[in-house]
Amino acid sequence: MEKTRIPLWQWVWVACVAAVLLAPVFVVVPLSFTDRDSFVFPPKGWSLDYYREFFSSPIWRQALFNSLQVAVLVTFVSTVLGTAAAFALTRGTLRGAAVINALLLSPMVLPAIVVAIALFGVFSQWHLVGTFGGFVIAHTLLALPFVIVTVSASLRTFDRIIERAAASLGANRTVTLARVTLPLILPGILSGAVFAFVTSFDEVTIALFIQSPNLRTLPSLMYTSVTAEVDPTIAAASTVIIVFTTAIITLPQLIRKSSNV
Repeated sequence: MEKTRIPLWQWVWVACVAAVLLAPVFVVVPLSFTDRDSFVFPPKGWSLDYYREFFSSPIWRQALFNSLQVAVLVTFVSTVLGTAAAFALTRGTLRGAAVINALLLSPMVLPAIVVAIALFGVFSQWHLVGTFGGFVIAHTLLALPFVIVTVSASLRTFDRIIERAAASLGANRTVTLARVTLPLILPGILSGAVFAFVTSFDEVTIALFIQSPNLRTLPSLMYTSVTAEVDPTIAAASTVIIVFTTAIITLPQLIRKSSNV
């Protein structure tokens, strides 16, 4: 079978788009190593002072800890709920399944500012603004669609003959689910969990609406700091997030490769 050759102009277009998307990274990362208290680019000297400031400052450390706490809990909750929802939507006989699926996936397509305003109005009445539970609920709503999409895709490509073979050998539904179905769709579940974690960890718009002086996540603190002061510690924090999220996002690719071996 002859391979289709990609035209040169498409390669050029992809390279230009990649350059535009990556340009901020090539500015922020060098600035995190500056020895000046300004955003002069390129840096005149090099230092790790702002990384020390980031990891030693109680404010920055607490914000990082808050983000990690929320993201871990959101990952667990959204993975469990999203996997159950994917099973119900793809295997169940629910009436109005298409409408339910659209509602569950709507946070993925709606503008973040619209979701933030709506949640702020509801959370204000429920006294959830500035609470840990409020953050978990809000971020779970954003992360849930990613889990549903990845698990549903795994279930739709899953060969159900394997389940029938397990049943013919005497396995009941619970055993089949635990020992056959879940292990085979595990890459999709883990991929959804990774995207749920990154979605929660990087989220800033909703966090700005529901944060409080005593509870702020790292992205919201960074946004507040960059609009109020000139501090290269923000560049160090950005670099930490870039490296951390990039490492997390590569996990699904490694999982897929290992599952195909």
